[in-house]
Amino acid sequence: MAEGFVVARVAAASAIPDAPQRLKAWLDAGHHGDMDWLGERVTERADPRALWSEVRSVVMLGMSYAGEGDPLAILAEPDKAAISLYARRRDYHDVIKGKLKSVAGLLAARGGADVKVFVDTAPVMEKPLAQAAGLGWQGKHTVLVSREHGSWLFLGAIYTTAELPVDAPEVDHCGSCRRCLEICPTDAFPQPYQLDARRCIAYLTIEHQGHIDASLRPGIGNRVFGCDDCLAVCPWNKFAEAAHETRLALKGELDALPLAELAGLDDARFRTLFAGTPVKRTGRDRFARNVLIAIGNSGRPELVTSAEALMADASPLVRAMAVWALIRLAPARARQLARAALVSETDAAVREEWLQLPLAPDRVA
Repeated sequence: MAEGFVVARVAAASAIPDAPQRLKAWLDAGHHGDMDWLGERVTERADPRALWSEVRSVVMLGMSYAGEGDPLAILAEPDKAAISLYARRRDYHDVIKGKLKSVAGLLAARGGADVKVFVDTAPVMEKPLAQAAGLGWQGKHTVLVSREHGSWLFLGAIYTTAELPVDAPEVDHCGSCRRCLEICPTDAFPQPYQLDARRCIAYLTIEHQGHIDASLRPGIGNRVFGCDDCLAVCPWNKFAEAAHETRLALKGELDALPLAELAGLDDARFRTLFAGTPVKRTGRDRFARNVLIAIGNSGRPELVTSAEALMADASPLVRAMAVWALIRLAPARARQLARAALVSETDAAVREEWLQLPLAPDRVA
């Protein structure tokens, strides 16, 4: 298919009438966490016609990012960083938007209609629209599932004023399968087809800007950016072929990076290593937070020095997780450092991490 898209279907602009109620219920439950932007422009998000009154049809396109091999194999290497498969590619926003513009330009030139393109850059509910257009269905993990491409589709939307013939919507083919729900390490699905982002590792490691709740940290394992578990176990993935879009490829540069190496990144080296990828958008401090959680979960004594080196970091977010990782890996060493650290530490969250030392006889108020 043109421009590297593997599927394209059409839905009417009016095709998701139940979206407003579903979105409101999700927001009212607080399942969006601190992604407050999802609560803004709700009317436009839930109805394409509210975003652009002239739109009549929505062309939904999918680009595969399926990989080769098992994306979860890295979880068995606790001293290495697990980065979500999509983020081990070039930033799909940059790649897809240009390709969408090319397709939209052809559509406009042939029919004379006005067009607008969107790739996660406007209040557009891509997954419900993709289901309405017949690309797939929203599985129990809430991600779009395709019978041909599994759970590995990037989505893009072209809004057009043209009245195009619409495709039949896809129906749910999940059946009784619960693999995606049962594999989640942090129980982020309160029930099938509902995601509580506040417990989702992808949200916690990418979107969440503050400290991650201590009860959720062990479940994160060595996942330093995103989580593929619920996607990777979907049975429909067996029909997906490895992606062929060359502009997405990074030739494996971000596969199995050592945690010790990542812990030593300053801001400049972080930006260089992750240039052109989704990882860069989190910033060095949040990424270092994630790396330190992975170090704390690793069970590897050789990573103690990596944690200890970041105890004096300028960011309280980083210092707090350095303390947590040190306590997890070497509580005796943590006790040796606790008194002096608490005397000099002024950040309340970092101090609280120190005060979690088990059986610490020398607690400092």
